[in-house]
Amino acid sequence: MPVYGAAFKARVVKRLVGPQAVGATQLAEAVGVPQPTLSRWVRELRSVEAMPRRPRSGRTGAEKLRVVQEAAAMDEAALGALLRREGLQTADLTAWRQAAEQALDAKPARPKGGGSPEAKRIQELERELARKERALAEAAALLVLKKKVHAIWGDADDATPPKSGR
Repeated sequence: MPVYGAAFKARVVKRLVGPQAVGATQLAEAVGVPQPTLSRWVRELRSVEAMPRRPRSGRTGAEKLRVVQEAAAMDEAALGALLRREGLQTADLTAWRQAAEQALDAKPARPKGGGSPEAKRIQELERELARKERALAEAAALLVLKKKVHAIWGDADDATPPKSGR
């Protein structure tokens, strides 16, 4: 049983399901692959995990965003024309829209120690400031407590002479 490469399978299946589709029996004779094998390849193509999709490289993020924005305001007929003009599939547009939404919802990542020296210095200063604020709050609480003790007991305890020893 011959082993066919992924690129060969992709080309053959494209001829079976593409815009100028050829009949499976006719194509089987032309490429020398049994018709049941061609049918299985088409079924595999329609399953999600089967054949890897041809990468559509060369599009920048700005181009993808432009297409998503254009598509958002279109009705179904105009959307179909846009997809044909751009050479895209609905799945591509859906994936780009989801990626844009996730990017907008994402919180900016803070570097975890691998940041710039300035970022490290800022973190150190923020920690030091928080420590000093806690110390200041503690000192203020002690002063308030001291004032309350003096208000309640007065300074009489400080003026009493020490007990003399026998």
